[in-house]
Amino acid sequence: MGIIEPGIGLLFWMTLTFVILLFLLGKFAWKPIVNAVNDRETSIVDALNQAKLAKKEMEDLKADNERILREAKIERDGILKEAREIKERIVAEAKDIAKAEGEKMIEAAKQTITSEKNAAMADIKSQIGTLSVNIAESILKQKLDNSEAQNELVQNYLNKSNLN
Repeated sequence: MGIIEPGIGLLFWMTLTFVILLFLLGKFAWKPIVNAVNDRETSIVDALNQAKLAKKEMEDLKADNERILREAKIERDGILKEAREIKERIVAEAKDIAKAEGEKMIEAAKQTITSEKNAAMADIKSQIGTLSVNIAESILKQKLDNSEAQNELVQNYLNKSNLN
């Protein structure tokens, strides 16, 4: 017989050894191997489920973050709007106060100008009165019959007083 052709005795012993090996593996090794594979499968399924839960939690956190950001933006916009309104109100109040103060100052200036004008007019009237009396006195002192001399005297006196 050749090397490649097995004999019947060899086949018998190989088959018997294989059956004994299968029996021993089935009796002692098969259950632990199957249990280990089942445990591994269970742990993989659990890990996948936990990964799905973690992904869902991350999506929920992301949604919460986006919601919080939107609310913060809305609140920021509200605060900015309120600040603008307050600024505009303060500016308007300041303008109103400044306008009122300006009007008071203008009115006070007008009153001061009017009183100064009245005082100046009274002073001018007083000076004119005094001047008139002085002119009349000077005219009376001169010759009353010479009207040309009287006119010249009045002209000279007016030129001296600078009341053109």
